[in-house]
Amino acid sequence: MAWQNFAPFTSSNIAAIRYDEDQLLLEIEFLNSTRYHYYEVPAHIAQTFDQAASKGSFLASTIKGHYRYSRA
Repeated sequence: MAWQNFAPFTSSNIAAIRYDEDQLLLEIEFLNSTRYHYYEVPAHIAQTFDQAASKGSFLASTIKGHYRYSRA
Protein backbone atom coordinates (compact mmCIF):
# COMPACT_ATOMS: atom_id res chain seq x y z
CA MET A 1 0.00 0.00 0.00
CA ALA A 2 1.07 3.55 -0.68
CA TRP A 3 -0.22 5.40 2.36
CA GLN A 4 -0.34 9.19 2.34
CA ASN A 5 -0.47 10.74 5.79
CA PHE A 6 -2.66 13.75 6.34
CA ALA A 7 -1.06 17.06 7.27
CA PRO A 8 -0.56 17.52 11.03
CA PHE A 9 -3.73 18.55 12.87
CA THR A 10 -5.19 18.81 16.34
CA SER A 11 -8.33 16.89 17.27
CA SER A 12 -10.03 15.95 20.51
CA ASN A 13 -10.85 12.48 19.15
CA ILE A 14 -8.70 11.62 16.10
CA ALA A 15 -5.00 10.77 16.39
CA ALA A 16 -4.09 10.20 12.72
CA ILE A 17 -5.56 9.88 9.25
CA ARG A 18 -4.00 8.37 6.17
CA TYR A 19 -5.18 7.50 2.68
CA ASP A 20 -4.21 5.03 -0.02
CA GLU A 21 -5.34 6.45 -3.36
CA ASP A 22 -4.65 3.20 -5.25
CA GLN A 23 -6.98 1.26 -2.94
CA LEU A 24 -9.38 4.19 -2.26
CA LEU A 25 -8.86 3.30 1.40
CA LEU A 26 -9.09 5.81 4.23
CA GLU A 27 -7.72 4.85 7.65
CA ILE A 28 -8.62 6.76 10.78
CA GLU A 29 -6.88 6.15 14.09
CA PHE A 30 -8.59 7.49 17.18
CA LEU A 31 -6.93 8.67 20.38
CA ASN A 32 -8.10 5.48 22.11
CA SER A 33 -5.93 3.54 19.57
CA THR A 34 -8.82 2.02 17.61
CA ARG A 35 -8.49 2.14 13.83
CA TYR A 36 -11.15 2.04 11.16
CA HIS A 37 -10.85 1.53 7.42
CA TYR A 38 -13.33 3.25 5.12
CA TYR A 39 -13.57 1.74 1.64
CA GLU A 40 -14.08 3.23 -1.82
CA VAL A 41 -13.47 6.79 -0.63
CA PRO A 42 -12.74 8.95 -3.71
CA ALA A 43 -9.50 10.93 -3.77
CA HIS A 44 -11.31 14.28 -3.87
CA ILE A 45 -13.15 13.42 -0.63
CA ALA A 46 -9.86 12.48 1.06
CA GLN A 47 -8.27 15.74 -0.14
CA THR A 48 -11.18 17.76 1.19
CA PHE A 49 -10.96 15.87 4.49
CA ASP A 50 -7.23 16.67 4.70
CA GLN A 51 -8.03 20.38 4.30
CA ALA A 52 -11.04 20.43 6.65
CA ALA A 53 -10.70 22.72 9.65
CA SER A 54 -12.54 20.23 11.87
CA LYS A 55 -11.66 16.61 11.19
CA GLY A 56 -14.36 15.36 13.57
CA SER A 57 -17.12 17.39 11.92
CA PHE A 58 -16.04 16.28 8.45
CA LEU A 59 -15.90 12.65 9.57
CA ALA A 60 -19.41 12.86 11.03
CA SER A 61 -20.99 14.69 8.10
CA THR A 62 -19.21 13.25 5.06
CA ILE A 63 -17.58 9.92 5.88
CA LYS A 64 -19.64 8.08 8.52
CA GLY A 65 -22.77 6.57 7.06
CA HIS A 66 -21.60 7.17 3.49
CA TYR A 67 -18.82 4.61 3.07
CA ARG A 68 -18.50 0.95 3.98
CA TYR A 69 -16.10 0.45 6.90
CA SER A 70 -14.51 -2.10 9.20
CA ARG A 71 -12.46 -1.98 12.34
CA ALA A 72 -8.81 -2.52 11.43
